[in-house]
Amino acid sequence: MSTPTVYDVAERAGVSIATVSRVYRNPDSVRGPTRERVLASARELGYVPSGSARGLASRSTGVLGLCYPDFHDSESDSAPGADPGEVALYSDEVIRGMERAARRHGYALLIAASHADEAGTRLTEVAGRVDGLAVLAQAVPEETLEMVARRVPVVLLAGEPYDGLDHVKVANFDGQLQITRHLLSTHRLRRLAFVGGPADSPDGEARFLGYQAAHLEAGLPLPAGPDVRGDLTQAAGRKAVEELFGASGDGPRPQGLVFANDQMAVGALHALEARGVDVPGDLAVTGFDGIPLSRLVRPTLTTVRQPMSQLGVEAVELLVARLSGRERSPEARLLPVTAMWRESCGCAPDAAV
Repeated sequence: MSTPTVYDVAERAGVSIATVSRVYRNPDSVRGPTRERVLASARELGYVPSGSARGLASRSTGVLGLCYPDFHDSESDSAPGADPGEVALYSDEVIRGMERAARRHGYALLIAASHADEAGTRLTEVAGRVDGLAVLAQAVPEETLEMVARRVPVVLLAGEPYDGLDHVKVANFDGQLQITRHLLSTHRLRRLAFVGGPADSPDGEARFLGYQAAHLEAGLPLPAGPDVRGDLTQAAGRKAVEELFGASGDGPRPQGLVFANDQMAVGALHALEARGVDVPGDLAVTGFDGIPLSRLVRPTLTTVRQPMSQLGVEAVELLVARLSGRERSPEARLLPVTAMWRESCGCAPDAAV
């Protein structure tokens, strides 16, 4: 089957080639109905825009791609008091692992971050320049994912699995169950608050289910939902402290804050220190991910360390296997995690179980 071209899309949509190009390069410059007609035609044909159609057709670009979510924008990054170090998310570790594995196999790595509202467009742009593509913890419209997967191998990292595609995730439920159980049984805490990520984050929701399961084990009331949600940044952790502690103060305060990721937990530690709250003397704090920063803050952060670099390695191995032409069924891989007991919950630093 021949690879559809920009000419095919233009003919089906009844527009010029220049209009098709503008839809992908500057979509706001094209009227809505025309833009949607072009995109619909591209989906029907399975067209992926490419800077080198020949390279795409032969799968010989020598490049693998990684698309991941960007939780920052130019306004928030330049806001007064913004810390440039906050952009160092766990995706950095995934990128590092994927780049090293790609180099071993003779590939370069193209990375692209995008906000949720432009994830589909960004995915198609990157897919046109690579031999295979990994998508990290990002929701992509189904029709876009299907279209791209018809042209290049795709592996999903974290996030939701999708029929017919390789998928790699970590044991989110098990890790959060273990760390919450530790707070409830070892430290005898009874009033915890869970600070979750966005409601559409599968990893965050799996972690909350582990949090719930630990409460059931301990015979405690089942939490109906996260007490607060945030966008997984340090700023969101600081905001969570304001929401939980900035009210009138009526009722008992939590004895522990359980965060869905390390970035929010680190932001909370800074906010608690500014309020004069002693961690862990007055309050325990835990995170999830095991980013390097979790070892550097004071107190050191109790967390669940996931094999972030290994996620990138697994992505490359699965993509290379697909590119080799070997027929096989889609794989679902689950990577184990490790709880790290540190000072923020009242334990000695760096005790792993």
